[in-house]
Amino acid sequence: MPDLQSQFEQAVLAATRLPSRPCNDTLLELYALFKQGSEGNVHGDQPGFFDFVGTAKFEAWGKLKGMSRDEAMTRYVALVASLDT
Repeated sequence: MPDLQSQFEQAVLAATRLPSRPCNDTLLELYALFKQGSEGNVHGDQPGFFDFVGTAKFEAWGKLKGMSRDEAMTRYVALVASLDT
C-alpha cells in the first residue's frame, strides 16, 4: 500500500480530473484540506473585504486549525475518492 504522501499526491492529481465539477462547498472543503495537508495551519494575512472568494478560502482553511497534516491528507484522499465515481 502506498504511503500517505503518495496517496495524497495521487488524490491531488485525481481531483483535477473529476468527471464533474463539485459544488462550491465541496470545493472549499477540498481547498482547505489540501492547504492543511500541504502547509499546516492557516497563515498569512486575511484577504480584503471585497475578495469574497479569497476570504471564503481563508476562513475554510482557518476552521481546520489544529488538525494534523496526516489527518487532513487522509480526509482529502477520502473526499476525492468519494467524488471520483
